Amino acid sequence: MSQSSDKPNKETYVSKIEELKLNRNGRSKMELAEMISLDIEKKPELAEKFILRPGSMDDVEKAFALFEACSKHMIGKSETTLSHLRSEWTSPGFSLERSVRVVESSAGELVGYIEVWDTHSPPVSVWVWGRVHPKFEDQGIGTQLMQWAETRARQAIDRAPEKALVVMRSGTFSHYDPGRNLLIDQNMTFVRHFFTMAIEFEQNPKSAIWPDGITVRTMNGEEEFRDVVLADRDVFKDHWGFVEQPFDEEYDQWLHFIRNDDKFDPTLWYLAMDGDEIAGISLCREESDEDPDQGWVDVLGVRRPWRRKGLGLALLNHSFGELWRRGKKSAGLGVDASSLTGATGLYEKAGMRTIRQFDLYEKELRPGKDLTKQAL
Repeated sequence: MSQSSDKPNKETYVSKIEELKLNRNGRSKMELAEMISLDIEKKPELAEKFILRPGSMDDVEKAFALFEACSKHMIGKSETTLSHLRSEWTSPGFSLERSVRVVESSAGELVGYIEVWDTHSPPVSVWVWGRVHPKFEDQGIGTQLMQWAETRARQAIDRAPEKALVVMRSGTFSHYDPGRNLLIDQNMTFVRHFFTMAIEFEQNPKSAIWPDGITVRTMNGEEEFRDVVLADRDVFKDHWGFVEQPFDEEYDQWLHFIRNDDKFDPTLWYLAMDGDEIAGISLCREESDEDPDQGWVDVLGVRRPWRRKGLGLALLNHSFGELWRRGKKSAGLGVDASSLTGATGLYEKAGMRTIRQFDLYEKELRPGKDLTKQAL
């Protein structure tokens, strides 16, 4: 955007950005409230305007590039893949127009992004996830995005059960001060740690020792998928934050993700069977999103009647062995650091160690009765 030799003023930039909004790609004019601007009095050398607008599928590659830049800045690795991002953006009930905002510079560069997830029924825990490019931090972009997200998240209140507590949740890597400070500045409160844990394969992992009467096999294609989702649902009803949603909605979401996952491999979905019943599951991926040499345990759980018998450790060791045989150098997973079922202790017993911590924050949008699982 051209500038005169005189000191830029707010009115000049408002006028130019309105013109830009009217003419870029034929988009309709946006409300002034959906515009982010720098404080040009404090930072005249950065006197550039940004547009906050709804996302679209045309943004997917630019958004992925933004996420990659942010991930490598924060943790030195990727966090997702382009395929996974496309799958998320097209998931059932999720609207880019309503639930995503991107921040675009006058040069057309995506420099910020936020999404609001209230697709689960009942929508009592609204998830917010966003990123600002490292080059554009400390300019108020993250603050404006979070303020938009809170306004959008509050739309879930009318769809939540009467007198139910409704919260907005978001999070950040524990070591990343800008992310933590942003959430605190938005009056969000820390509630929980989550760990990324990993194990290095220096030799063939320990063999699985199965409890009496238990056998293991892989999933028999999509015809058995409904049973797997039911088993997962049964397992995770004992996890912190769980709230039951209509099964058909949950099933459709699972089905969407596996059908749009170019790395989905049913031969890495292990079912621990007690006769015809699924006692436990270990659903793995040959590659984690952050490292192609690392396998990933997406879901691991044991149903109540089969707990405290060594089945979780057996499933984990079996999964490690299979990943090792496929040439993986390590395996990783994510876990609630204060897991109600003691999962962290199990993973440590299996030889895993914590490599990264993610902190969850929340803000109360409406007081009421907490419908989510908080304790066993």
